[in-house]
Amino acid sequence: MSSEHGDNAGPEHTEPVGAAPDGTGAEAAEGAVGDAVADGGTVADAVPDEDVATSPVTARVTDDGPSDDTDDEAADVWDVVVVGAGPAGASAAYAAAVAGRRVLLLEKSELPRYKTCGGGIIGPSRDSLPPGFELPLQDRVHAVTFSLDGRFARTRRSRRMLFGLINRPEFDAQLVEHAQKAGAELRTGATVVRVEQHGPSVPDRRTAAVVLAGGETLLARAVVGADGSASRIGAHVGVKLGQVDLGLEAEIPVPPSVAEDWKGRVLIDWGPMPGSYGWVFPKGDTLTVGVISARGEGAATKRYMEDFVARLGLAGFEPTVSSGHLTRCRTDDSPLSRGRVLVCGDAAGLLEPWTREGISYALRSGRLAGEWAVRVAEANDAVDARRQALNYAFAIKAGLGVEMAVGRRMLAVFERRPGLLHATLTGLRPAWNAFADITRGSATLGGMVRSNGLARRALEVLDRRMDTSSGVGPAGRGVTPRERTASETEDTGAPEGL
Repeated sequence: MSSEHGDNAGPEHTEPVGAAPDGTGAEAAEGAVGDAVADGGTVADAVPDEDVATSPVTARVTDDGPSDDTDDEAADVWDVVVVGAGPAGASAAYAAAVAGRRVLLLEKSELPRYKTCGGGIIGPSRDSLPPGFELPLQDRVHAVTFSLDGRFARTRRSRRMLFGLINRPEFDAQLVEHAQKAGAELRTGATVVRVEQHGPSVPDRRTAAVVLAGGETLLARAVVGADGSASRIGAHVGVKLGQVDLGLEAEIPVPPSVAEDWKGRVLIDWGPMPGSYGWVFPKGDTLTVGVISARGEGAATKRYMEDFVARLGLAGFEPTVSSGHLTRCRTDDSPLSRGRVLVCGDAAGLLEPWTREGISYALRSGRLAGEWAVRVAEANDAVDARRQALNYAFAIKAGLGVEMAVGRRMLAVFERRPGLLHATLTGLRPAWNAFADITRGSATLGGMVRSNGLARRALEVLDRRMDTSSGVGPAGRGVTPRERTASETEDTGAPEGL
């Protein structure tokens, strides 16, 4: 519904710079971090004492500007290179630039550019924007109509705004402008083909090489991959995907009378295939209409889109844009770094598994990636770089990872019992209030299940009513036994920050 989408692809598997002294790779170490989080522990439980991060490294900036007493400030080596100028990349570039680092933001397209995305901005997204950022809202949502494959429609309303709607070209461009104002340098028309962390292109073990189409090589102390769901940087890191969905979307201009009917109200239709749903988001004189379902159901998804548009009475209007994209969700043990390279947003497979909402995940993970990339850039050796990268992984898994674990459980329920979910949201006020709190940002799904006994027991009852012995829903996705155990541990025993 609102994820970042990129189409860079192509595996590039080079060896990581500097494995741990005992030969353990970053992927195994990140798995240990994930286990520590699941057990309610900290990064210190997974990393040897000499690898535990101490106080954050601050940017070395003096009153006269950046220090030039070391080779770090050499004009041909960037502190941080960020690949991809969507919400995740722009947030990472902003965070690193605010810290005083020399940052280059690469984007293969010219800006602004269209991205397939519903454009819903929920509370966590608003809370993650740079200071002074003014959202280019096209509409403010105060009502939601829910339907079950076109039937049993019911509208819920709120006096307070639930969430806002934006067009991605303007939103992304504004984020990039904030990164530039913070000091990041933007370069468009730059297609990255691979990252190298050893070999003739890399002068030392404190540097990574970003190779562009045409052969140009850029050097950096740290690299952040934010190049979308088909990420080349993600392939380099070894990101593993456990859930892939197909989304179809159309931007449909409508006359004023139709636009007025939709003003301030969205439609969410629980679809005919397991895990599928459709949406209508009003944006002035245009309606963003889309559907999403599991990959492999291409023909059925297309039929759902056609039937959905016709049912809405919109088949007679010509779309200005019709597009499709894949959303990709990481597995629980997927790595988030390799050597001096971090990934965030869709490039890391970070999005909400049930709704496939991705903008808030992009903004939050991008900010964290930018902050930890500064620390990686300051690392003097491979061990220190690995330690900082592991702390980034811990920060992601302790926050977004917990939310994703609950989202997988919700997806498994939704795939099997969409009618029950529809009845709950439309018929029980506490469920509607929870939905409103989550969209406004005053609560998260993970936090609600962790801290609210009623919500936790309700989800446990739904788990028991389903045949979850295989650990997956009917589409071959959902909750594994390990994920159920981890989320239950988090729900009952983890401190608030985890």
